[in-house]
Amino acid sequence: MAEALFDVLVVGSGAAGLAAAVTAERAGARVAVATKGSLQANNSSKAQGGIQAAFGPEDSPEQHAADVMASSHGTADPALVAALTGDAPEAIHWLEELGCTFTRENGGYRLARCGGATQKRLLQVGDRTGHAITKSLRDAWNGGNGTSFENAPLSELEPGPNGWRARVGGELVEAGTVVLAAGGRCFAVALERGELSTNHPNATGEVTQLALALGADSRDLDALQYHPNGGSWPENMQGYSIPETTRAYGAVLLNADGEEFTDSLGARDVVSQAIVDEVGKGKGVETPDGRPAVYLDTTRIAPDDAEISLPYMLRRYRAAGIDPLAEKLLTYPVLHYQNGGLVIDTDSETTLEGLYACGEIAGGTHGRNRMMGNSLLECVVFGRRAGRAAALKAAA
Repeated sequence: MAEALFDVLVVGSGAAGLAAAVTAERAGARVAVATKGSLQANNSSKAQGGIQAAFGPEDSPEQHAADVMASSHGTADPALVAALTGDAPEAIHWLEELGCTFTRENGGYRLARCGGATQKRLLQVGDRTGHAITKSLRDAWNGGNGTSFENAPLSELEPGPNGWRARVGGELVEAGTVVLAAGGRCFAVALERGELSTNHPNATGEVTQLALALGADSRDLDALQYHPNGGSWPENMQGYSIPETTRAYGAVLLNADGEEFTDSLGARDVVSQAIVDEVGKGKGVETPDGRPAVYLDTTRIAPDDAEISLPYMLRRYRAAGIDPLAEKLLTYPVLHYQNGGLVIDTDSETTLEGLYACGEIAGGTHGRNRMMGNSLLECVVFGRRAGRAAALKAAA
């Protein structure tokens, strides 16, 4: 079988992979995207809450970076954090150029304060921000001249005479450089543990294992993150990630006695652990099917805020027979995100030359605990950095 020749092969079609692919092609590279399912099938499209960038009058990339370091409990890589937060405003403007329209008010962006943040810096497209970002990126990719291999999982990867050789589905591909953007493994881990997950069924982690087998370094792979607010009831909402922006707009967590038991805008790991501990003390509630839960009092959200920033959440719950503005929701942490991953530098290059990683498959940017709104940002910032660097190295 003849090998298809490219400058850059991108594995994965979420926000990170598409950002890398669009950037590499616009840098003049011949680019292919290979994905396990369709281009539309990815975790990024499911991301609801928003994307962080320092646009507030009292905010700065440096303050954003300080919040990231604090939320990671000092475990994040400061150089990666500086790249993430420093590139953030430009990344937003780039997405806007591609057609992504963020919610605005009073002549500027509508900004919310998310868990672990000291300032309002969360930009949103309602509560379907990931969908809007990936659609804009996918439209840009489809509008170019790149090649897409759909339903083509990466099964083999090895160094080649001119870079790398890969098997994606039934295709043999030779590429000067490879960008791994295939996400994490939380769906597979949740299945093994008998737990719920917010993840797409494709989040199974094989690409990470291929890279490790080649000798790529990793960090913090054991640090899996729980989303504090998984839907617990009704049954068709189990595993749904209730947007953390509910708490940004006034919702609070309550125990069975109606008492607040934690800072509802604390860091993700702190809030998740507080919920687990409260249930462990016997102060939780039980869903009709016997699952543990606490209350998320969404009735405190102003209806105007909910209609602008939480329309999808409202539609989902109302369709299930519950009005979040009239009654409290049942919630419990749900497996959500792989914090660790392949070690990268600020160009997104792994410890193997010519092999790049961006998005959830890469580690270091969040340390062992990620803030909400930084995953989509990481995808765009490091996807662009990976695409630029991979195109340059392939051309060298």
